[in-house]
Amino acid sequence: MGPISRLSLLCLLLLHFPQQIRATLGILRAINDDGSSAKDYCITYNSTWTTLPTTYTNATYHKMKDLSSLWLCNHSDISGTDLKDHAVVVMAGKCSILDKASVAQQGNAAILLIASKEGLPPPSENRSSYQNLTIPIAYMKYGDLMGMEKTLGQNIQVTLYSPSLPLFDYSMLVIFLISVFTVALGGYWSGLSELEDLRPSSSLGEPEGSKKKDENVTFTPLTVILFVIICCVMLLLLYFFYKWLVYVIIGVFCLASAMSMFNCLSALIQHIPYGRCRVSYCNKSAEVRLLFLAAFCIAVSVTWVVFRNEDRWIWILQDILGIAFCLNFIKTLRMPNFKACVILLGLLLLYDVFFVFITPFFTKNGESIMVEVAAGPSGNPEKLPVVIRVPRLEYSALTLCGIPFSLLGFGDIIVPGLLVAYCRRFDVRTSSSSIYYISCTLAYAVGMFLTFVILIVMKTGQPALLYLVPCTLFTSSIIAWSRKEMKKFWNGGCYEIMEQADNTVSEDIRTNEAQ
Repeated sequence: MGPISRLSLLCLLLLHFPQQIRATLGILRAINDDGSSAKDYCITYNSTWTTLPTTYTNATYHKMKDLSSLWLCNHSDISGTDLKDHAVVVMAGKCSILDKASVAQQGNAAILLIASKEGLPPPSENRSSYQNLTIPIAYMKYGDLMGMEKTLGQNIQVTLYSPSLPLFDYSMLVIFLISVFTVALGGYWSGLSELEDLRPSSSLGEPEGSKKKDENVTFTPLTVILFVIICCVMLLLLYFFYKWLVYVIIGVFCLASAMSMFNCLSALIQHIPYGRCRVSYCNKSAEVRLLFLAAFCIAVSVTWVVFRNEDRWIWILQDILGIAFCLNFIKTLRMPNFKACVILLGLLLLYDVFFVFITPFFTKNGESIMVEVAAGPSGNPEKLPVVIRVPRLEYSALTLCGIPFSLLGFGDIIVPGLLVAYCRRFDVRTSSSSIYYISCTLAYAVGMFLTFVILIVMKTGQPALLYLVPCTLFTSSIIAWSRKEMKKFWNGGCYEIMEQADNTVSEDIRTNEAQ
């Protein structure tokens, strides 16, 4: 995989998945005639119009009447139909939902359910002309209505409720631990690679660390700018051509994650002194255990592709592949100096803010391009596999309504992880006792903690880079200034090369003077 392909693939990782917390989500609980079977369905309602109980335990059930063949826009639609104390289901369209609610209320209906084939929009019309409306109004999916009647039969009773949104879900803690662990381990692995580069070559005439450095890609300021431009272009392409490009991304992730898992596990296997027998093929040789490892990694990746839409357990495989993917990229992609880190993280922060907060002013539906691409078009089951996801452990309307996972984009791990890796390599080259690496890793943990705190307080999606970038950059800068190493930290390897050259010249001068 060449440098450009690595850059292009990394661009896809900058899709952030802010967790959307909507106050208008609720639950419709349906039971069959004898109460032996029950099932919950997602609804949307306007919390300023309707107050729903937080539990169904003491709720009143109403018999459902399916009038989905009607629009319920005028009283003639219900002529001769008994709606009293019924939960009436009608189709969306033809007239406003408040007109439908007015007709249903005059028919003494208990609840108005509007079946929609276009997702679940929140009820948000002007009620100034409908001050006397008291009937609960909610949207439900038309597909849920059809499935409900097949599962529970025709005699169905329903009630509406909306469990309180938990302030904290333990899935957030799992996401936090995974992200901090991955960044810390990736940075540490990058430091070990740096030690290998500094180790004298065992082969005569072979440049120091040449083999290792060939496996790595170094960002330059120009490469960083090119990278951000490619990110913007690819995000826009995904926005307009999602239904085709999503399969390209799935295929690329399958290949790249298998390679990443192989690189991570092979680095561990190399330290095991057993099973080193080799086989020869095409004038080359390979260890048998590495061939079995390659087959295992391919099998894991293919299994994920086949069962990627299975929510009950496939998230475990996706997280394992994702962690390996992030580790491999943090180790492989190298920042040459702190200047490049500042440019990269600063531009990506602007990229994040623009596509999350600014683009809603330009899109037709008022949704940000980042969220649209991350969530995928409505009705499309395929999602971009560029997230760590953990099932929510607290049951709520969010769990039921298509957001059953806490999510964190790979970009929120890899991008700050590149700075952590640079700090670790700088520690190795300057013998700084890991002060930069430890401080930057702790700053990343603080940034992630702050992200979740703001998410809980604001109850809306948060782009993590908005908090991770300032925390990691400011902390690294403060450490460098306090140690009076800012110039060396800013210039990185370039400074070391110039310093070594100056030392060599000085030694030559002293030698000549002595002679």
